[in-house]
Amino acid sequence: MKHFNAFLSLLLITALVFYSFYGLMPKYDGDEVKSATEFSVDRALIPLEKIAKTPHYLGSQGHADVRKFLLSELRKLGMEPHIQEGFSLNPQSKTLNKPTNIAARIKGAEDGKALLLLSHYDSALVPSFGASDAGTGLVAILESVRAYLASGKTPKNDIIILFTDAEEIGLDGAKLFVNGHPWAKNVGLILNFEARGTSGPSNMILETNGGNSQLVKEFIKANPEFPVASSLMYSVYKMLPNDTDSTIFREDGDIDSFFFAFIDSHFNYHTANDNMYHLDWNSLMHQGSYLLPLIHYFADADLSNIKSETDDVYLNFPLVKMINYPFSWILPMLILAFLIFVFLIFYGVKRGRISGRAIAKGFVPFLISLISCGLIGFFGWKLILALYPQYAEIQQGFTYNGHWYIAFFVLLSLAIVFSVYKRYIIKFNEPSIYVAPLFFWLLINLAVFIILKGAAFFIIPVFFGLLSFFVMIRQERPNLLAMAFLAVPAIFIFAPLIQFFPVGLGLKMLVISCVFTVLLFGLMLPVFAYYKWKNIVSALCFILAISFFIVAHSKSDFTEERRKPTSLVYYKDADNEKTFWLTYDKEIDEWTEQYLGKNPSNNTLNLAEVPYSKYGFNYSYAAEAPKKNIADFEVVLENDTLINNLRNVTLVIVPKRNVNKIDLYSEESTSFNSLEFNGKEMPVSSLSKDYRGTKNPALINYYVSPNDSLKVEFSVEKDVSVGFKVMEYSFDLMDNPKFDITKRPDYAMPKPFVITDAVVVKRTFNVDSLKKKTVDSLFINPEIILNNE
Repeated sequence: MKHFNAFLSLLLITALVFYSFYGLMPKYDGDEVKSATEFSVDRALIPLEKIAKTPHYLGSQGHADVRKFLLSELRKLGMEPHIQEGFSLNPQSKTLNKPTNIAARIKGAEDGKALLLLSHYDSALVPSFGASDAGTGLVAILESVRAYLASGKTPKNDIIILFTDAEEIGLDGAKLFVNGHPWAKNVGLILNFEARGTSGPSNMILETNGGNSQLVKEFIKANPEFPVASSLMYSVYKMLPNDTDSTIFREDGDIDSFFFAFIDSHFNYHTANDNMYHLDWNSLMHQGSYLLPLIHYFADADLSNIKSETDDVYLNFPLVKMINYPFSWILPMLILAFLIFVFLIFYGVKRGRISGRAIAKGFVPFLISLISCGLIGFFGWKLILALYPQYAEIQQGFTYNGHWYIAFFVLLSLAIVFSVYKRYIIKFNEPSIYVAPLFFWLLINLAVFIILKGAAFFIIPVFFGLLSFFVMIRQERPNLLAMAFLAVPAIFIFAPLIQFFPVGLGLKMLVISCVFTVLLFGLMLPVFAYYKWKNIVSALCFILAISFFIVAHSKSDFTEERRKPTSLVYYKDADNEKTFWLTYDKEIDEWTEQYLGKNPSNNTLNLAEVPYSKYGFNYSYAAEAPKKNIADFEVVLENDTLINNLRNVTLVIVPKRNVNKIDLYSEESTSFNSLEFNGKEMPVSSLSKDYRGTKNPALINYYVSPNDSLKVEFSVEKDVSVGFKVMEYSFDLMDNPKFDITKRPDYAMPKPFVITDAVVVKRTFNVDSLKKKTVDSLFINPEIILNNE
């Protein structure tokens, strides 16, 4: 019977681990018919197909088509949408562009603060179809608003629908709205819908300048069916090189947000695989399961009363949905846990169930397991990268077979820890062996209190562990099914985190997965310590681990389903009349070899200025390219005057071809007194700052709208010589009539996060070389050309 209970406990734990993932999100049922007042995935997919039909980055034809479509969809809902257009400059990202936001409003019955529903409609600059990012956000809003209006309710608060532009470039549409739209002043709360992958549960993250306490309480009252949220998530989110439109509303407008995003299948993020085929419909359903109840609640809530000075610890938990308590409880709970721990040790010694020698011996298997599994997680992934160099092409840091690797490392860690503990646990010393993991968990919670209070809910499973410790002291052979139930909080809280860290932060975080596996195992020793067949479980885990590694290996190549990110750039140095092929790829394949050859040069650092990318990638290879007649830009000088010993200059850079981006650099690291681009001031203090941890040496990164130019106004000391370097980019290499570029193989796609498939022209000029021509009275402005004599 004891062996049967042990076997049942193992089955129960396995089922609980499975449910800890399976129960996080709703499941799409194609046969289920939704009423008019419910969110319907089937209805939402209809507009999503049209939105994700073609790439729609700013300045593209697809971008204009999606804008026109969204305006028509809002009109179908009975609203009167309008557009907000204007230049927007983000000093942090150094981006300048002309976003075109789409805004509409459902008028509320009262004059309170407005609820704003937010998503962006531009796709990533790499030819991404934007089905998930952020097509799902757009259609979640359209479908939820339709369902809300079908209920016949009149909201107390205004409901603003805002589809921002240029989010992918620098959050510039949000900056334009919050700083320039009259509706922005009345916004009390934002519900923002995003994606950083194409599958997985949607996580709720808070954006606030103050405390989160009232926001958490209001979210719980709104009662979404499948909340996935924790106070730890926002801390992890801030570690990522990502911001969202919510960040701009918080920083520039002090407006709080609930931000929702699914982040799994990160390898599809910002790629051509962000399409209808790869989108998980369950993720879209999860977005809808949040938004509709939140609209119903916050449309009538007092949005002027959601700010607070205090913070709450919060997390989702099955059945009860959400648990929250104030930060002020963290220290008392920690002290209480320490006191109980010490008391139980003395109690166990008094009963003769614990000894100092056995406690000391219990630290040995725990430390061996923790250190060995941590080392395997750290160096094991490095070894895999060495064995599979093609993984370096996937900049997201999460490979197509990433989940198989997570399973491999977790099961390998379990195999090790079961084997180690088999050697150290003898009958009746189980309570003493349990002291070490409890002690470590208390130390972790002490560190959490000092460094990362958002993770303070880690103490909850520790209290259940202390209860299990008490039972172990009282009973020589506790009921293992009962002990497995006491491990439920540990499983539900920590099992998803074992996967979350590598999914959210990349497979380099497999070391955390391995360490968390050992830590979770330690908490569950009240069950595992009593297994007589630890070696069998260890062997089974090892066999499963090897099986998962074999599966991962079978999925390590690039195929039509798992496409290789590749890049190719044509680069023209107009100053030296040289042209090159460039790539970011670490390995030359059959497609790039056509242009770069079999042995291209890797001396690229001094060859070409690399445009800013959030991961700071450089060109990897270069080769000479045939010269093409690429039209050069023109520089028009409008003003060059001396006022109060300051030289004030206005010039315009006019493209002579269809370009998508202009980067402007200072040639001599000039100290500017003032600087403006297209009428927008650039604080000179921002010029030397990194963005998202990556150096951006440009003065401005201007994403060009059709038929636009770049107007530069600056002032310097009178005797300062000013030179500029201009980099012009057009994203048309693949269909430019001057080139004959072959189509990529089916196993390849454009590389994300960098400028690829582009024609680049670099040219420098000095302002002193600009010389006025004779002005014809028929012209409004004088024309200035470069004096190259």
